[in-house]
Amino acid sequence: MTESPGDRILVTGALGQIGTELVSSLRQRHGKDNILATDIRSPGPESNFPDGPFSNLSVLDGAKMERVILEEGIGTVFHLAAILSATGEKNPELCQRVNVGGTVSVLEAARDFDLKVFAPSSIAVFGPDSPNIAPQEGPLNPTTMYGKTKVTGEILGLNYWKQYGVDVRGLRFPGLISWKAPAGGGTTDYAVDIFRAAVDHGHYDCFVSEDTRLPMMYMEDAIRATESIMQADPGSLGDSRVGYNIKGISFTAGELADKIAERIPGFTCDFIPDFRQKVADSWPDDVDDEAARNEWGWEANYDLGRMVDEMISNIS
Repeated sequence: MTESPGDRILVTGALGQIGTELVSSLRQRHGKDNILATDIRSPGPESNFPDGPFSNLSVLDGAKMERVILEEGIGTVFHLAAILSATGEKNPELCQRVNVGGTVSVLEAARDFDLKVFAPSSIAVFGPDSPNIAPQEGPLNPTTMYGKTKVTGEILGLNYWKQYGVDVRGLRFPGLISWKAPAGGGTTDYAVDIFRAAVDHGHYDCFVSEDTRLPMMYMEDAIRATESIMQADPGSLGDSRVGYNIKGISFTAGELADKIAERIPGFTCDFIPDFRQKVADSWPDDVDDEAARNEWGWEANYDLGRMVDEMISNIS
């Protein structure tokens, strides 16, 4: 392990739902020239992607990744590139290759250059045998390929920390709700799509059932959690460091539709479950985030009402 080439920050998968907002937040905090955004595609001409350095980079190209890290003076990587749950079920081979292979590329680079890494996990690590409120330490037996890749990612991260001293940190993200960038093929995308449909058309056909309850989080809380864990004293982090449960908002699809209808008179929602229902049914209703609260002070700011108000206001 050699000394880090510098102290700039690299973000993989920067054009995704999380990446768009994280890059913006990091550039506000650290200065736009200190954040190198990367993705396999480039921002479109009408994109609202934040201004600053950008490079095309595949997380599967380990040689190019190491070259970029050296040339750009990188000291920290936020590794967001991934194939999400619904897309992963349609193309499991690609999901495995990108989610596991890409994580190995990042961790190997971190091992070689003494980098600090954020590698997010997901509530998808839980399976049907999980309690309704998933504990921090509990069974991880997912039934989806996406969930299996995230369990593998947690195992890899903890191994690289214990065996090689790589400072890897992660969060088990719930479903994330935002208005700045489109959702990217996840099972919880209905909780984003419903707002645009409500504002534009006054109606939404929801692909999960009315009583489907899942853990969710407003993106502003998710970005704050990401930056908070990366700023935490490493001595305060336990073995959950690669996959902390973080609690946001838990609600059913019906409760969300009702809250929107209170604010958009005449809004209607039909519930027409598709293949994603089976995925949603395998996940817990909520999570226990005591470890995150005790070890680095996590606490969400947004409840359901405040989140709905923010989404409708900004999309409108």
